[in-house]
Amino acid sequence: MQTPADRQDRHVYPSHWEADIVLRDGGTARVRPITVDDADRLVSFYEQVSDESKYYRFFAPYPRLSAKDVHRFTHHDFVDRVGLAATIGGEFVATVRYDRIGPGGMPASAPADEAEVAFLVQDAHQGRGVASALLEHIAAVARERGIRRFAAEVLPANNKMIKVFTDAGYTQQRSFEDGVVRLEFDLEPTDRSVAVQRAREQRAEARSVRRLLTPGSVAVIGVGRAPGGVGRSVLGNLRDAGFTGRLYAVNQAYPDDLKEVDGVPAHRSVRDIDGPVDLAVVAVPAEQVPGVVTDCGEHGVQGLVVLAAGYAESGPDGRERQRELVRHARTYGMRIIGPNAFGVINTAAGVRLNASLAPEMPRPGRIGLFAQSGAIGIALLSRLHRRGGGVTGTTGVSTFVSSGNRADVSGNDVLQYWYDDTETDVVLMYLESIGNPRKFTRLSRRTAAAKPLVVVQSAGSAPQGHAVRATRLPHATVSALLRQAGVIRVDTITELVDAGLLLARQPLPAGPRVAILGNSESLGLLTYDRCLAEGLRPAPPLDLTTTATPADFHRALSQALADDTCDAVVVTAIPTIGEGAVGDGELAEALRSAAEGAHGKPVLVVHVELGGLAEALSAAGRTAPQPHVMAPGAFGGPRRPRAATPQPAADTPPAAPTARPAASPSAGSAVRPGAVPAAPGAARTPPAPVTEDVRPPAAQSGSRLIPAYPAAERAVRALAEAVKYAQWRRESVDPGKVPEYDDIDEKGAAELIGTLLERGDGLTLGTEETCALLGRYGIPVHRALPSPTPEAAVSAAADLGYPVALKATAPHLRHRADLGGVRLDLADEGQLRRAYTELTELFGPPGELRPVVQRMAPRGVDTVVRAVIDPAAGAVLSFGLAGAASQLLGDTAHRLIPVTDRDATSLVRSIRTAPLLFGWRGSTPVDTPALEELLLRVSRLVDDHPEVVAVTLEPVVVARHGVSVLGATVRLAPPPARDDLGPRTLPAY
Repeated sequence: MQTPADRQDRHVYPSHWEADIVLRDGGTARVRPITVDDADRLVSFYEQVSDESKYYRFFAPYPRLSAKDVHRFTHHDFVDRVGLAATIGGEFVATVRYDRIGPGGMPASAPADEAEVAFLVQDAHQGRGVASALLEHIAAVARERGIRRFAAEVLPANNKMIKVFTDAGYTQQRSFEDGVVRLEFDLEPTDRSVAVQRAREQRAEARSVRRLLTPGSVAVIGVGRAPGGVGRSVLGNLRDAGFTGRLYAVNQAYPDDLKEVDGVPAHRSVRDIDGPVDLAVVAVPAEQVPGVVTDCGEHGVQGLVVLAAGYAESGPDGRERQRELVRHARTYGMRIIGPNAFGVINTAAGVRLNASLAPEMPRPGRIGLFAQSGAIGIALLSRLHRRGGGVTGTTGVSTFVSSGNRADVSGNDVLQYWYDDTETDVVLMYLESIGNPRKFTRLSRRTAAAKPLVVVQSAGSAPQGHAVRATRLPHATVSALLRQAGVIRVDTITELVDAGLLLARQPLPAGPRVAILGNSESLGLLTYDRCLAEGLRPAPPLDLTTTATPADFHRALSQALADDTCDAVVVTAIPTIGEGAVGDGELAEALRSAAEGAHGKPVLVVHVELGGLAEALSAAGRTAPQPHVMAPGAFGGPRRPRAATPQPAADTPPAAPTARPAASPSAGSAVRPGAVPAAPGAARTPPAPVTEDVRPPAAQSGSRLIPAYPAAERAVRALAEAVKYAQWRRESVDPGKVPEYDDIDEKGAAELIGTLLERGDGLTLGTEETCALLGRYGIPVHRALPSPTPEAAVSAAADLGYPVALKATAPHLRHRADLGGVRLDLADEGQLRRAYTELTELFGPPGELRPVVQRMAPRGVDTVVRAVIDPAAGAVLSFGLAGAASQLLGDTAHRLIPVTDRDATSLVRSIRTAPLLFGWRGSTPVDTPALEELLLRVSRLVDDHPEVVAVTLEPVVVARHGVSVLGATVRLAPPPARDDLGPRTLPAY
């Protein structure tokens, strides 16, 4: 039925249909409704379409559009007739329209729920996924306008368009008559259509990032003629890194006769460059950026890295400047890293890209690194690069992205890229904010199933430059949801690097059983205690004594790795009197050779001031090819002056080298900010270039690097995170299922919710309504009868039957048995009247107490079940024990809805006070299967009916047999938009 809103908005421009999209090849386009002002654009677009494509669209030769056609295709009511266009550079590249039809295919209005749909894509843009994206958007528009079914007629030879429809994943019917293929399909999203949409999203967003990280040509815009300055520094970094593509220097102030800067071709504008430019690094003041973006867009540049500051981080004016920057760049199909970015790095041999402010190129490796903060980014690069600083050894970087204000490209986009990047085995991310928690959680779950994802998430408010969706969830809840998605959640960048290096170098442990061996009894016991504290199961340490030789270490480690009761080994080592560098090398080789044959068990070393051992372990293997050649200036060699780089924040290396013996590359060695520290013994002058892959014999034989840690707690914490992640990986293979319950009345609940919402947009249900709605899902609630007088209490007890409980439900006393507002096990009228008198004397008159009478439930453990729909994170189910102690400790577990049977089982066992449910200290175990079923039913209710925005069941008494819900509240409201189920879009600006 046509609604009043439809009639009112019939000719109102629906601006909320506008969206930016990423195409299959990584470029971008804008989707928007077609209006009467688009007549000239439509005609120009049609003129650029081939005769063949026109024939496929109209089933006959159709060389040009008539005036009547132009009027029809540009005049829409946005209800029964809708047209959308995909635009690049403000010009149409594709169109799609639907016309609502009734029986017999004739034009119709609501309540007709079928429409005919047709596409036309410019030949130059066919194969870019434009039609598939437009189908998603026009389907979403149609659903909004009450259309549930599309029909399309296609010529049999038009295979591309037939494929667009058949690959979309909707439920379809196909017929052939009169030489035309007729396709009909429902628009309700299916599991397959959502899967297809998300697969396309991943490919498109991954390719958009790949274009930024693997450019064939780079222009640095803002390169000064004199040494110094940001642009000149970035140009030098690119050149010194050995960038394999074409490099250009651009500055509008160059004189006409200037042809080169530092041996790089110089131009006054990007437009003057002969040939394509894939990536532009923008290093000009913010006020000059718009002109640069226009030049880049007109030249066909694919992406921008904007280093300039002065955007959203500077206040409201800068925020608007940032919005305009994104809109401007997307007009030309370009993606942006930044603004206020530190830059990007790709160490792949075929790229060698250092388009960043980092003056040194990190070693190639298998770790992908993302940091929103430039200061934190350079600190992480430094820690991964150096041999000192705590965790020793050379573990390199595959790619690095520092996104600054992340106005466009975000951590979600880079995750899409790393998901199937064969050069990246481990992902490390430092996040100051999460712009789209729901999407990040979804992408994290998929990525973590393929490779480890370690995240530090800032607990403070988001920086000014970051657009962040509002969330009502506490930081701890968001962290718990990330862990549920397989994210290895750590608190500091030290822990980030510790965990990342272990995961990059060693296999995942099969379980929590840990063997400890070494030449220090006290260090072994300290490691043992830390294992217990982290929830691991250590065996008693094996003390080899301080006289142990490398052969003793080899023998002990080999035996531990061969033991079927051991899943991981921690080796502790302290220096011995008279031990020199040769002994350290022998010990490292002994450990490496012993670990080489045990491919399924990780080995870690805890060392105390053993610089020689740490260095020897570093040399025992590599995580990636290490060529002899280093770029000019690498590892502290001669370099030109560089522009100042951001200073590291807290928990980063000191600002200047500290005095220490030159021969001791021990933990904690300092480096200058913004510089990658020199490797011990590295040559100051680079040797002649060598192009072949040169690795030490250990790396060529496939041996693993053994990570070494300067403290037992750091090694054990990293191992504990690896154990939990490995368990998640095993369990994620079978995530469980959402069970069906025959007694759930989904239709009846929907009708009741619809009736209740007619009262208003948001309301908290009364007791009877709450019980009725929960009852539709098999969740009975014990009746609580108001008792404003002693006589009413006696009458209620007679109705319910003794024994009963008398409770005060005033807000300050509700669920607070510890304050004395509850009287239990009242067996007769006398006890009830005495209890009523006591409560009123203690807490005030009945009008303030709001007493109720409730039948006694079987004794058990009091718990709380909650569900809430958060606008940013989605629907969340929470569980904990009732009472002030759990509230003060924050002992609550969370899962994303819909919850599977395995999720419910783990949810109950995730809280620290879970032993109280399983017979702690001789108590009677309670019915946890019944509790898990209750959790599953609440999950189903919220998942089936997103209008149920909040549910609280408190208390839920879990007895030896069954559960009793003694109190419940439900809140209804129109559901927040589910953008994860809508068409693919980029964040709006």
